[in-house]
Amino acid sequence: MAVPEDGHLWFVVHTSTQASRSVMGFGTRSQKENALIYAGNSNGMDLTGLRIVVTGGAGLVGSHLAGRLHGDNEVVVADDLSKGSRDRVPDGVEFVRADLTDADDVAGVITADVDAVFHLAAYTDTNFAEPRRLFEENTEMTYNVLERMAEVGVSDIAFTSSSTVYGEAPRPTPEDYAPLEPISVYGASKLADEGLLSTYAHTEEFTVWCFRFANIVGPHQRGNVIPDFIEKLLDDPETLTILGDGRQEKSYLHVSECVDAICHVVANADDAMNIYNLGTRTTTSVTRIADVVADVMDLDPAYEYTGGDRGWAGDVPRMRLSVEKLSGLGWEAAESSDDAVRRAAEELSAELRAEHGDA
Repeated sequence: MAVPEDGHLWFVVHTSTQASRSVMGFGTRSQKENALIYAGNSNGMDLTGLRIVVTGGAGLVGSHLAGRLHGDNEVVVADDLSKGSRDRVPDGVEFVRADLTDADDVAGVITADVDAVFHLAAYTDTNFAEPRRLFEENTEMTYNVLERMAEVGVSDIAFTSSSTVYGEAPRPTPEDYAPLEPISVYGASKLADEGLLSTYAHTEEFTVWCFRFANIVGPHQRGNVIPDFIEKLLDDPETLTILGDGRQEKSYLHVSECVDAICHVVANADDAMNIYNLGTRTTTSVTRIADVVADVMDLDPAYEYTGGDRGWAGDVPRMRLSVEKLSGLGWEAAESSDDAVRRAAEELSAELRAEHGDA
C-alpha cells in the first residue's frame, strides 16, 4: 500500500489485477510512501525504497541477497545463527537474532511497516540427523511467518524452495511436472511449505515468488560436497573418499547468479503464485567436482568410492531443472554448472586453506 504520512489515500492504477491489488490502500505507515507505487513496473515488485525482512539472512544465499537488496532498500536480517554467521550479514543491514519457531520473535521482526519478506530460514540438510525436527521446524517457521504477515497486512513474500520437491523426476524437470514425490524429509518439508504459500496466495491475496533451487554454491559455504572435498584433501592430500559411485550428476549455480535470478523474477513476475526453477542448463558429476577441486588445489589424489548410486538415503542421484520458464522471463545463468563449481572451489579453497593454516 502506498500512503503518505498525512493519511491521504493514494491510488495507483495498473492493467495488472495483481499489481493493482498491491498498490491500493490506506493508512499512515511512512515506509509505504515510496515503497509500493509500481507505476514504473507493472509486471512485479519494484525492489527500491522498501523495508524488507530477510529470514535466514546470515546464511549463504540470505547474506548475499541482503547485500544485494541493501543498496536500494532498508533491510532487516532475522536469523537464529544456528547455521549462519553474524559476520556474513553485510555492513549497514539491521540484524535481529530471532528464532522463527517462536511466534513472539516473528512478531518482533515482521511489523506493520514491512513491505516484503524474503523467507530463506530453514534446515537445509537432506541428510539431517533429526528428520522429524527438520520437518516440524521448517513448516512451523513458514506458518509463523505467513500468519504474522496476514496479521499486520504484509502480502508479498519470496520463498526459497528446492529441487528436492521433485524427487527422482525425468530431466530436465519443468515447474509443472507432476506428481511431486520427494524422497527426503527435507524435500517433503519444502513441498509442505509450498502448499502453505499457495493457500495464502489464493485465499489471503498474497503474492508469492517460490524458487526451486538447483545446488547453490559459493564462498563461506560449509557442509556440502565442495568444501567437504577441500577439507578432506587438506587433511590427506593423497586420497579422497567420495560417497557413492561418483556418477551422481546435478546442476550447480553460483550464489551471485542465484541472487540475481531471484531479484529478476520478483521484479518481473506478477501471478499470485509464481514458481520458478533456478539453475543452469548443464550438470556436473561428483567425480568431476573432485577433479576440479584437486586441480584448484594443485593435487592429484587417488579416489576411493564408497559405492552405490547415491551418497545417502534420500539423495537424488541425478538432477537437472528445466529453465525454460526462467529464460522466457528474460534471465539465464552466465556460467555453466562446471564454471560455478570451479568458481566456488577457488573461493572456498582460499578460505579453508587460511583456516587450516596453509599458505
